[in-house]
Amino acid sequence: MTGHPGSPATPSPWILRHLGLVPAGGRVLDLAAGSGRHARLAAERGYRVTALDRDVSDLNRIPGIEAVEHDLEAGLALPFGDARFDGIIVTNYLWRPLLAALPDLVADGGALLYETFARGNERFGRPSNPDFLLQPGELLDCVRGRLEVVAYENGETDIPRPAMVQRIAAVRR
Repeated sequence: MTGHPGSPATPSPWILRHLGLVPAGGRVLDLAAGSGRHARLAAERGYRVTALDRDVSDLNRIPGIEAVEHDLEAGLALPFGDARFDGIIVTNYLWRPLLAALPDLVADGGALLYETFARGNERFGRPSNPDFLLQPGELLDCVRGRLEVVAYENGETDIPRPAMVQRIAAVRR
């Protein structure tokens, strides 16, 4: 992987630590993929990746990645029909109308790896709008009774910059 620790090209330590929960060679959805740092990581590790975001055209030329352009906030249904994924990765993104649906997209034996900003981040800068900050325990509530929590954190971090974050790694057994 390119980039230095904390750069936009460097994968999240949380995702690096928990990507092994996704079955080898499985189908991975990088939701709100942005520049594709996690899509690239997963493809390099042999996963079949769908990178979804408003502008992911640059990712189409990378082996193992199918780039799908889709505006998650436009109110349109996800473009997968009833497909399920062996792994779902979401970082630095929160759109509550979609959050509750994510556990249902995880296939049997698959994993949800989610990390984004939490309440309290406003003291560090952006994002500061409560619409884009997780409430305490919100990721736990999202998966409760649907996925098994393997790891969860809610608190302050310094990497890649000071922020309040919430993270979860959960699996469907």
